[in-house]
Amino acid sequence: MPGMLARPPADAGEDSRWLPYTPSAPRAARQLLRDLLADLDGGERYAETGELLLSELVTNAVTHAKSRGHLLWVRLELYAGSLRIEVHDAGEGRPVVRSVGGDDERGRGLLLVRELAESWGCCPRAGGVGKFTWCTVAPVAGGAR
Repeated sequence: MPGMLARPPADAGEDSRWLPYTPSAPRAARQLLRDLLADLDGGERYAETGELLLSELVTNAVTHAKSRGHLLWVRLELYAGSLRIEVHDAGEGRPVVRSVGGDDERGRGLLLVRELAESWGCCPRAGGVGKFTWCTVAPVAGGAR
């Protein structure tokens, strides 16, 4: 898929990829998640919420990290019955859930993450450059619609 760099070897239930800071990064990240979940029994139970939250975290990094010339690292892992999503970027700031009005067209991404994820947070990256924002997604009972 255009916009993705070479795929590293992955264990079953785990994948990661470097993505460029471009408007197509969320689409590439969603495809990475679809590919991972397609190979897993019951993977469809994470698809809808996982794709939405992954898109929001990647979009947030592309929009706010201001790290042009660097790459995003997206890491996905099914662990202990949850899907863990991590988006690593070289940006300095930490994401903040904003209060938005009914007419605002932007600013709801982290609100969605907060409301739909089992848990979420932001941590500094090893080595002190940038951060990673993460969330965990519970499976939907009975599979996707």
